[in-house]
Amino acid sequence: MHFVIMGCGRVGASLARAIERAGHEVAVIDQDESAFRRLGTSFEGRTVTGVGFDRDCLRAAGIEGAYAFAAVSSGDNSNILAARVAREKYGVEHVVARIYDPGRAEIYQRLGIPTVATVKWTSDQMLRRLLPQGHVPEHTDPSGRVVIAEMPVSAGWIGHRVRDIEDATGGRIAYLTRLGDGFLPGPDTVYQEGDLLHLALLRDHLAAAERVLDAAPPSTH
Repeated sequence: MHFVIMGCGRVGASLARAIERAGHEVAVIDQDESAFRRLGTSFEGRTVTGVGFDRDCLRAAGIEGAYAFAAVSSGDNSNILAARVAREKYGVEHVVARIYDPGRAEIYQRLGIPTVATVKWTSDQMLRRLLPQGHVPEHTDPSGRVVIAEMPVSAGWIGHRVRDIEDATGGRIAYLTRLGDGFLPGPDTVYQEGDLLHLALLRDHLAAAERVLDAAPPSTH
């Protein structure tokens, strides 16, 4: 799959190398051509010099065929603008923006752009929002059979109770993240737009659960 990253600072370079090691194609955009040195001599991906929200730069980076886009430059406004262009203009489904001001995170979350505030940032958090979810589980038990993974959920599940999600997937919801705060849901908690779902289930059932949640829930009528 193809990934596009805006920003080649320490975060962007580290993210690009990690995605490439996972076997995917990567293109990195940065205004400063010298920043690409951080990628190292072994990096085989594409580099584009320019502004990350400029459409010509995005197209040169392969945004039209991108599976995911990460905006990790040094500017909040640039990051959120680029993320919105990637999602709204080019239809990239998996988009994440790094935000320096945690107070803005709720606003951007309501726009449908997952954000990672700098004070909470880890490479794993960013990777979980970009890579296919089963590839980077949040937790695996010592036997390797049970995982907790952040799962992508179709908009059709909005308004449904978490017990409906558990019944459909055969898993158990470990916790939900809503507007940046994690909490333990009850059986009657309703899944809301922007929620991040963290599901505990057997590794062998992960792919099937992803297929279930990627589709609209079955009709009850």
